[in-house]
Amino acid sequence: MPLPPSMFGVPALRSEDPRFLRGEGRYLENIPIHDALRAVFVRSIMPHGRVSGMEGLEEARSMPGVAAVFTADDLRIAPQAPSGNVEGASGTLEGPFAREVLARDVVRYVGEPVAVVIADSLARGQDAAELVWPLVEPLATVTDVEVAGADGAPVLFPAHGSNVAHTFEQDWETDPLADADVTASARIVQQRLAPVPMETNAIAVVPEEGGRYTIWASTQVPFDLRGDLAEILEVDKKRVRVVAPDVGGGFGAKLIVYPEFAVVAAAAKALARPVRWAETRSESMVNLNHGRAQVQRVEIGAKRDGTVVGMRVEIIGDMGAYPIGAFLPTTTQEMLAGVYTIPRIASRGRSVVTNTTPVAAYRGAGRPEATALVERAMDLIAAELAMDPVDVRRKNMIPADAFPYTTASGTTYDTGDYLRSLDEALRIAGVPELRADQAARRQRGDHLLLGVGVCTYVEITAFASKEFGSVRVGADGAVTVLTGISPQGQGHETAIAQIAAAILGVAFEAVRVVHSDSAAVPRGAGTWGSRSLQVGGSAVVEQAQAVVAKARALASHLLEVDEADLTEPSDGRFEVAGAPERAITWADLAAAADDPSRLPDGMSPGLTASGQFRELESTFPFGAHVAVVEVDVQTGDARLVRHIAVDDCGRILNPMLVDGQVHGGLAQGIAQALYEEVRYDETGNPVSGTLATYGIPAASELPWFEIAHTETPTPLNPLGAKGVGEAATIGSTPAVQSAVIDALSHLGVRHIDLPLSPERVWRAIRDARA
Repeated sequence: MPLPPSMFGVPALRSEDPRFLRGEGRYLENIPIHDALRAVFVRSIMPHGRVSGMEGLEEARSMPGVAAVFTADDLRIAPQAPSGNVEGASGTLEGPFAREVLARDVVRYVGEPVAVVIADSLARGQDAAELVWPLVEPLATVTDVEVAGADGAPVLFPAHGSNVAHTFEQDWETDPLADADVTASARIVQQRLAPVPMETNAIAVVPEEGGRYTIWASTQVPFDLRGDLAEILEVDKKRVRVVAPDVGGGFGAKLIVYPEFAVVAAAAKALARPVRWAETRSESMVNLNHGRAQVQRVEIGAKRDGTVVGMRVEIIGDMGAYPIGAFLPTTTQEMLAGVYTIPRIASRGRSVVTNTTPVAAYRGAGRPEATALVERAMDLIAAELAMDPVDVRRKNMIPADAFPYTTASGTTYDTGDYLRSLDEALRIAGVPELRADQAARRQRGDHLLLGVGVCTYVEITAFASKEFGSVRVGADGAVTVLTGISPQGQGHETAIAQIAAAILGVAFEAVRVVHSDSAAVPRGAGTWGSRSLQVGGSAVVEQAQAVVAKARALASHLLEVDEADLTEPSDGRFEVAGAPERAITWADLAAAADDPSRLPDGMSPGLTASGQFRELESTFPFGAHVAVVEVDVQTGDARLVRHIAVDDCGRILNPMLVDGQVHGGLAQGIAQALYEEVRYDETGNPVSGTLATYGIPAASELPWFEIAHTETPTPLNPLGAKGVGEAATIGSTPAVQSAVIDALSHLGVRHIDLPLSPERVWRAIRDARA
């Protein structure tokens, strides 16, 4: 059944927004829970050490309002397994990398939970927690991932024998640069980032009669959380209801079941009382999973005309203390070719543990790291050849008629038109005028130099996943849609309602979207990997079409006409073509569908359909960004003055929602380029653990974004849609980095690692002049 053309390109206002604007959002800390106790965690202040005991437990237990103080020995919760990628390295998922939810024998990073106080108020819990001190014998600490991966480094898991949790390689023994006339190389650092969502991690577990539990959680994956916590509570998952209310940002950091979640669940069961927990901001900075944290080495070779012949890449991924994100370097490896026809790529990588906060998925999750690497490599080879970076990109770009296209790293892209998005970004930017301004400033000796940076990118979304959807028309003609996706501010309710309303031909306001509640929605995979519209939305497409097909058959029976004589549903009803006075509304059809005597033979009651949509392959959105910066050569201060983003996420349903995702992605990508970095001192203590020491830009520090889109539909789902939630984060960082280096290129600067702080830029200028 073809989709209504009117469904696409409609900038409908977000139906979610009025309640937020009125201050009526339901974040977890806003939800009243009668008689709830508060959990306060005691955390390690040592980055690495052997735990020999715990002081102050009895004193804490005797404090007013304290219901319990638990250690690992008290709760006896099974350890958490590491990433599946670790299996080959550790021998078993329950091997040496398994993580105790409360550290039992060894602490491995500052912030690791070692005990929990359960009290009748947050203040009393905090007072009691200050009395509990783990006795820790210090062990040697390693926070530098390259040092940790080398022989002789302090080992976090002696039973494993090294800090290398996972390795991979592809064509490493070949020489991809054999035919190169010119080569360029670099060591590239993707610095460690903290996700910093608006709402920190939080959970509340409420025991109920009959061995049931209601769990409120700030999570991206409520159904995964239900399954894992049901095991800890030792009940069937049908007895566990998980609700994710208005989650205040996730960015991938709220995809896992954190140790604290398991502890709070076990404590609620042990005490038969509701228990709730919410991170403080300082806790979140050292305990919510970090992102990026890769060291990359790249060597690229090309002919003198700019044709790239090959690339050799080594990736070292810093996993922090537990390798829950060991899949990230392999995702980077998948995307190493970028948008280019690089014929040979040799790569290898390692996931390495260090005495730092664990690293896992963060907006882009392995793809920003790949784009940053290949785009830097293109700039470096262009500099080596004295060619325009844009010309080198054009020469090596995968042509639009080559799709589906399989890269040298073995990844098959669905559709693309990379040159079109690049041309559009360059047109909007007005690059010839920018280059003229740049040359004039240099000639005048201005202290504010202009730089222009270009990034072309491709990313992977949906990851060949499936999702649940259900559509039901009630007796009043209102439509209820159930979806297994779970939003954190993306506008899912609006998008899903648009789809159902367009296919059923009803008013947008007549559609109610239900999500993020395992008591109302039977199953779902949640929200991650920019999959929600293309997989979750496609599930709703199919179920809405099934309801229309059934309603058409019923209308045909009731009106005594052939189905072919009925128009498509519109204005809440079906009409007989050429005789609009003969019509039947959705309300009439729903009432008839509930009356078996009015149904044609063989038709089941009700106007409802449910099922799963499975996208069999991943999709590959793409785009081009142009950044324009001013760099003060006297101070090293780099300011972004323009940013042009042309992103292609396939067919666009709601441009307003797409632009919103691009705005947020740009802010985070630009922040990585210029401001953000998690840092540790030489002893393993975090020195960026508050928002006073970790740089987050305000809106005033960002320019007005210039946004445009191209549309290259994918054949892999009925909407033709690809993901956009992470795209701008991926494209913006390399563009800004390239722009700052471009501003200083005439001084001999070829590379500066991120973030491009004034001190780092100033030192690059000084070193180049020297």
